[in-house]
Amino acid sequence: MTKRHGYALLAALAAVVVLISAAIFIGVGGSGEKLNEAATRKPRGPAAPASAGAWVGTWATSPAAAEPNTPDGYAGMSIRNVVHTSVGGTSARIQLSNLYGNRPLTISHASLALAAAPSNPTAAAGTMRRLTFAGNTWVTIPIGESVISDPARLNVPPAADLLVTTYSPTASGPVTYHPHARQTSYLARGDRAEDAAGTAYTEQTPSWRYLTGVDVLTTEARGAVVVLGDSITDGITSTAGANRRFTDFLADRLRSEPGAPRYSVLNHGISGNRVLSDGNRFPPDNPSALSRIGRDVLRATGVQAVVVELGLNDILRTPQVTDPQKITDGLRQLVQQAHARGLRVVGGTLTPFGGHRGFTPRLNAVREQVNAEIRAGRVFDEVVDFDEALRDPAQPLRLFPRYDSGDHLHPSDDGYRAMAQALNVAYLKGSAPAEL
Repeated sequence: MTKRHGYALLAALAAVVVLISAAIFIGVGGSGEKLNEAATRKPRGPAAPASAGAWVGTWATSPAAAEPNTPDGYAGMSIRNVVHTSVGGTSARIQLSNLYGNRPLTISHASLALAAAPSNPTAAAGTMRRLTFAGNTWVTIPIGESVISDPARLNVPPAADLLVTTYSPTASGPVTYHPHARQTSYLARGDRAEDAAGTAYTEQTPSWRYLTGVDVLTTEARGAVVVLGDSITDGITSTAGANRRFTDFLADRLRSEPGAPRYSVLNHGISGNRVLSDGNRFPPDNPSALSRIGRDVLRATGVQAVVVELGLNDILRTPQVTDPQKITDGLRQLVQQAHARGLRVVGGTLTPFGGHRGFTPRLNAVREQVNAEIRAGRVFDEVVDFDEALRDPAQPLRLFPRYDSGDHLHPSDDGYRAMAQALNVAYLKGSAPAEL
């Protein structure tokens, strides 16, 4: 080999080494930069979903308690939960919870379908889908835990009823449930999870069991707004089966109103819920908003904004909180936790309860002091004045008669509609929290 050829070969080898080194450096450096960016990136605002869609919660409820008198669960029975979607999508998945169980819960068969008619246990033709969990047709949920199913391809319309059915062959301990669904669901003996016909579902129930969420893969919605509240959010006095809760009317606005953010609405109201105090037992039934915000709000699929409707039960229920600062401090803690996730919080004033059996001038004074602090902008990023929207101008300590369900505390269907109309939906846009 000549000297010139030798130099050429050495130069070529050196060039190859440089190229390989550069490739390794770029590969490692690029990956490290992406990992570092992902680790430090703040939660994103409501970016437009990709053309393939994004996962967004379309329906949700909060696990509220262990169902009384269910030491063996519903062994050998099928539970067909009926739920109402807020946005549609091309695939769906569900979340099941064993939060209040005292032993592992085995679901050996689960299914998803569209209801053939509102509040009906019969599935629409061709929509029944068997659900799997990590590729298996069964799942065992540990005590206190929850699971999410694999996606099932199904065209889910907005504002439609879904049937989510579970079957457990073995005793599972106390049932995790939400007692005030304002929706009729169904029970059947034996494994009827994939029965399209509803004839076996002869037992009706006003509660949801085990099911706590349904997500859809959607291009319709840019995210979700979670409403954290008490019985007024739960819609306890709304017409059963008619989807006339405050959150249902809000979902209607967000689906159709020009300029409104295209968000789903997730109802995380629990009747009797308080900001500060848990219920009895362990884990606590009716957990306080401060103890459940992480599970019910911050982990919600696609959450972009939060609405808070809470505080009245802290005043009315034993132990009564008569220091308004304790309530507003608790509300501020909720806001701080949401801000840590980059979420804006719209907060509601506390509604009138004059004429209710729990009314006293002293307790009403606490409510008005809480409202004064909220209206002053020292609690939430934005305010929705539910008090002003619902009160009787002639008797401002009471609900307007048309908005009163009759118990002088909870709204009627018209009252729930007025609440949804009172919310400035522009407040739900954006992710940067205000300085309080």
